[in-house]
Amino acid sequence: MLYPAHYGGNPLFPQASDFTVVRRNEEFGMGVICKRAFRAGELVAEITGEILDEITQHTLQIDAERHLLDLHFTGYLLHSCDPNVSVDMQNMRVTALRDIQPGDYLSMDYAETEEYLYRQFACCCGASNCRGWIMGSKDVVNESEYREQHRHSAKAQQRAR
Repeated sequence: MLYPAHYGGNPLFPQASDFTVVRRNEEFGMGVICKRAFRAGELVAEITGEILDEITQHTLQIDAERHLLDLHFTGYLLHSCDPNVSVDMQNMRVTALRDIQPGDYLSMDYAETEEYLYRQFACCCGASNCRGWIMGSKDVVNESEYREQHRHSAKAQQRAR
């Protein structure tokens, strides 16, 4: 099991035999890789963690006042504008939106659970429907962060030429 023993022994919690949490690289941080296949609509895992009354970088919003801190699984799901999982924070379940193969990273749309993100940032998911900027469902674009990240991106592209 990926969770510590004090979270209990629910067999539907994420299992080490099904997933591994890895550091992708310095730029993109951590991610969760599947070790087995999941079919569209299949339960991927039930989730748990510490309940906080504040938002942090790796929390998921349960409701307007509570956030789940899960530094063992869901806190490391990647963002995609075309995700392969859906996270139901009311029932604490992760479900496959489409078929997932061994070796695939799990990805969710952060706007599905978050009204406001801890920090907005540029999206690099590469999906055909990519929104280009990751923020919560009620967020307004943080113009200063947006300009700063695009300025850094433009400089990096120039150096690469």
